[in-house]
Amino acid sequence: MDEKVLEKLKILAESAKYDVSCSSSGTVRSNRQGTLGNTVGGWGICHSFAEDGRCISLLKVMLTNYCIYDCAYCINRRTNDLRRATFSVSELVELTIAFYRRNYIEGLFLSSGVVRNPDYTMERLVWVAKDLREVHRFNGYIHLKSIPGASGELVRQAGLYADRLSVNIEIPTECHLKMLAPEKDHKSVFGPMRSIQQGVLENKEERKLFRHAPRFVPAGQSTQMIIGATPETDRDVLSLSSMLYQRPTMRHVYYSGYVSVNTYDSRLPVLKQPPLVRENRLYQADWLMRFYQFRADEIVDEKNPFLDLEIDPKLAWALRHPEQFPVDVNKADYERILRIPGVGVKSARLIVASRRFSRLGYYELKKMGVVMKRARYFITCSELPMQTVNEITPRRLRDMFLPPAAKKSDGQLTLPFPTDENT
Repeated sequence: MDEKVLEKLKILAESAKYDVSCSSSGTVRSNRQGTLGNTVGGWGICHSFAEDGRCISLLKVMLTNYCIYDCAYCINRRTNDLRRATFSVSELVELTIAFYRRNYIEGLFLSSGVVRNPDYTMERLVWVAKDLREVHRFNGYIHLKSIPGASGELVRQAGLYADRLSVNIEIPTECHLKMLAPEKDHKSVFGPMRSIQQGVLENKEERKLFRHAPRFVPAGQSTQMIIGATPETDRDVLSLSSMLYQRPTMRHVYYSGYVSVNTYDSRLPVLKQPPLVRENRLYQADWLMRFYQFRADEIVDEKNPFLDLEIDPKLAWALRHPEQFPVDVNKADYERILRIPGVGVKSARLIVASRRFSRLGYYELKKMGVVMKRARYFITCSELPMQTVNEITPRRLRDMFLPPAAKKSDGQLTLPFPTDENT
């Protein structure tokens, strides 16, 4: 392989690493005769996860790291002195096919800096996807980053070739976006989002009439927000996410803890490390909204605008609402059972299905996957509970759930890096 192309790859793969909205879930397309690749088979380097939980590999790269914008939080801002490179369309297409044939990758995640103007850049992204699909008959996964401000027509063209499109919001509120990126606004982001949504809805109607009509963005769209670069609360972030999830095509909102890459800019906070604990709690809260039927204003409200960094959001909600507990798992409806700490979606469904045949007790619940060391304080079952949240008090129960590393010898609490918990 050409050494110049490999050098470009090294530069542009490094430039792409801060974009976390990289996912391969949501589309299923098997290999067909005369095509190359698929979105469901094979195995490779673990870069992302398919909707079935399988590790898949993606070539995550930028078309170019040149950019006309000077966003304070971006490593590729035009005033930064760093190595720049640009792939030609043919170079990137050939690189993708060569990597696929070597079994290095199973798909492509392609973003870009903005050169000349948004439409010029978006046109080249579309060109890459079109060549892969039509010239090389590439049938693998393609995720394109739509350029804010690009025309609706180009976004619709991209949707014919890409499995997923994403447009990054970056900063949750307009005023702070203008402070850090004066050349951008939310209108330029929401415009392409609406074009994607409109294209998906029109495609659904078309496929009702023409069965073999090509699918438009079958994996939907995603977006990303930077956390910690500006003073928004978690309430601001989750309220915006909740609004985005009301769009039928929005599949995932990604949260990226701010990394201090431009420490010289006085508009940015000075952080020793990214706010990874807060990022993790936001993902847990996002999960509650998407799968546990929580509203954003239940997880965070005016009195509690930030998530508790020491305990997960579901447990924090339960401790703030002890009047909702204990829940009788043999009588309560599915929605109430979902809100019990330690009970997941799968175990909640098993509880509702199994209690029709016999009353459920401690050991039955444990076999179903319920985390009883947590759930036992919030439920009643065939056995009487020893103590519930109302008898122990929420404050004492919260202290019991803190990991040992969270307590100092003098009784003061620290903030350890959390592990993923069963919420």
